[in-house]
Order: sequence, then structure tokens, then C-alpha cells
Amino acid sequence: MADSVPSAARMGLGAAALAVPLIGLGLVLQQPDLDLRWENHPAHFWLVLGTAVISAVLAYATGEAAGRRGDARLFYVSLAFLSSAGFLALHALATPGVVLGTSNAGFAVATPVGVGLGSVFAALSAAELAGDRAVRNVRIARRLRLVLVGLMLLWAVWSVASLPPLNFPPQSAEGLPLWLAVPSVLLYTGSAVRYLRLWRRHRSMMLFLVASAFVLLAESMVAIAFARNWHLSWWEWHVLMLTAFGLVAVGARLSWREERFAELYLAQTSAGSREISVLFADLQGFTTFSEGHPPEEVTRMLNAYFAVAVPAVKSPYGGEVERIIGDALMVTFNERGDQPDHAVRAAGAGLALQEAASRLAAEHPDWPRFRVGINSGLVSLSTLGTRGGRTQTIVGDTVNTASRIEGRAPVGGVAIGPETKAQLPYAVTTPLGEMELKGRQEPVQVHLLTALHHRT
Repeated sequence: MADSVPSAARMGLGAAALAVPLIGLGLVLQQPDLDLRWENHPAHFWLVLGTAVISAVLAYATGEAAGRRGDARLFYVSLAFLSSAGFLALHALATPGVVLGTSNAGFAVATPVGVGLGSVFAALSAAELAGDRAVRNVRIARRLRLVLVGLMLLWAVWSVASLPPLNFPPQSAEGLPLWLAVPSVLLYTGSAVRYLRLWRRHRSMMLFLVASAFVLLAESMVAIAFARNWHLSWWEWHVLMLTAFGLVAVGARLSWREERFAELYLAQTSAGSREISVLFADLQGFTTFSEGHPPEEVTRMLNAYFAVAVPAVKSPYGGEVERIIGDALMVTFNERGDQPDHAVRAAGAGLALQEAASRLAAEHPDWPRFRVGINSGLVSLSTLGTRGGRTQTIVGDTVNTASRIEGRAPVGGVAIGPETKAQLPYAVTTPLGEMELKGRQEPVQVHLLTALHHRT
């Protein structure tokens, strides 16, 4: 009970702070004498352009993290930022006498269009997404990003050409019809409520800041609908947008640089389970080679090997390099849940790695050679650590077994576990015998993979 009082007080203070802009807007609308006019074109241009730049940086950062982790929620958040960024930049161009000689109707109305579209993506980010539905939404979000960029480019061309329906006088573009503002306000408000519920459950700064940003964007849409051009109420919605994106940017800056947006991940991204395939590779004889050669030569050898090994597992097999430690390489398949054929991909990647490495080893007979081990099974996806050190990792017996299987592989060969072999019905394999593992009652049957055929 003692903890709930400070929490309620903090929420009350936060709600009061977020309500101040609306109170101020209502005051200046009720008292027109307070709604002072200030027409400064350069100030408007740099304010809007600066806001667009901040939003664009957030869109890139969240989109990159979303793509790396395959997180649908973060992808939709990035699209909300991208939509606002692109159309805000177009709105900046509508400032008369700065870039364009005169105002442009299409650029003038770009802000409500972009922020309105952003409310749709905000609502999608707040939806309950899990399992295959979350994976499908990642694919959808990737396509929507391309569509959104195309729409912004088309809007710019259409506006410059003054084609219908963007050929009306710019002065008639002031304000925003209520029938357009209301849906956006409701979507942003509903999204903020959902994020606040998540915040109450997880108490993370980023969830609270995103919720606050959505509230401020909702308020900016209200201001757009009622403000008078170049007056204090009009400048308010520009400042509200800058504050909204600035809050999230500051929160991101304060977060640890690795997994900076982990607090926004869906549950299955930050603490879920998934069936994957894990590939381990290391160099047999690396210790002996290191003892007999200068560090610079050892480094050159490792870089040469990884220069061919990493591309071999990534394309076309889609492996994710989880980590490189010394001479060891760990690669995962289906970590984002979008590779149901992960065992086939891992097997193909293992053979491709050995083929690429063998060509290099033929030119350097004294170099150590790779051994590769692959195992498939269920693992736990976890975001571990806090500020000062945070990372996403996979944990489970599948990973440990894959590492042990790699130790049974012959030099230049690929060893696979029984779970992987079961998913490779057309593979050519040779038994390597049973392997006893600590904590397991039954031994693990290991096989040497020599070829991978597909059904014809």
C-alpha cells in the first residue's frame, strides 16, 4: 500500500503536466486578447524542420531495432515516427519565402495528414500481438514502410505540381476539420492508455515516455483544429510535437545503447520461447596456432576466416550472428520466428561455411580448421541486464547441446543433433556415435552431415 501512494501521486502529477497545454489552449481561445500573433517565417521553418529531424532519427533507430529483433510493436512505433517526420519536413517547405517563394497547399496540410496517419500506427503498436500474428505483422509493417515512403514522395510531387485535390488556395488550408481531428485524437489517446497500462505493469521509463508523447500528439491535433494561423495557439501545436518527439529522444539517449528500445518489445521478444536452430563453429588447433604466431598474424587469420564464414551463414540462409568470441562463432536461425525451415537453413549454412573456409585453408595449410555443430530445439529469448549492460540472448539446453555437438565434429565437418536430423529427411548423414551429456538420462546421437538434398 505504501508504494501505491507515491505511484498514484506521480501519475497524478504527470497527468496534470500533460493537461497544461490543453488548459492553455482553452484559455487563449476564450480570451482572444491573449492569443498573440507572431509571424516569423524562419523560426517556423527551423522549428518544424528540427522536429522532423528528431522524429526521423527516432524512426530510423526504432526501425533498425525492430528489424533486428523482429518486433511488431516497435516496427509500428517506428512507422508512427516516420509518418510524422516525412510530412513535417514537407510542411516546413510550405513556409513562404524560406525555401519556396510562396506557400503550397499540399505542403501546408502535410502536418495533420502525417500526424493523423501516425495515430493509426500508434494504435497498431498498442494492439495485443503474439505468436504467428506478431510475426505476420512484422512482414506487414515492412511493406507498410515502403508504401509510406512512396506516399510521401508522391505527396511531394503532387503538391509541387498543384494537381487536384491539392490545388486549392493555401490560405484555405488553415485549421483541421473536426471530422479529421477526432479519429486521430481518439487513436492517440487510446494508444496512450494502453501504454500506461503496460507501464504500470513493467515500470519502464520508455513506456511512460511513449504514452506521454501520444498524449501530446493528441493535444496537437486538437490545437491544429482550433488554432489561428501565426497566433500563440498555432505555435502551440508546433511546440507540442517538438516536445512529444523530444521526450522519446531524451529517453532513448538515457537508455543503455545496446537494446536501447528493449522496454518497448513485445513479451515474446523480450521474454518468450521459440524453436530455433543453433550453429556453433570454432577452429580446431587455434590455441596451438596462437602460441606459435605473433598476435597480429593471429588476428589476420581470424579476420580472413570470418570474412568468408559470416557471409556464408547469412546469405542466402538468413543466419543471425549471435556472437563472435575469439575463434568461436555462434549463429541462430528463426530467432525472430520467421524461419519455419530453420533446421534446413542451419544445415545449409554449416555446409556453406565449411566449403568457403576449406578454400581459404587450402591456401594456408598451417592454419587451423573449422568444426561445426548444429542443434535444434526450444529456447528462451531473454533481455538481460540493465543500464550499463543490456543484451538480448537465448538460453536453454538446446544451446548448450549445440556447443557440445560441435566438439564431436571432425575437422572440416558438420555435426548435427537428433532434433536437427529429424527435420532433414533428405540429408546424407553418417552416425558419429552417442554423446553423454551431464544432466541427461539418455545419450545424444550425433551425426555427420555430408550433403543436403531437397525433394525433387
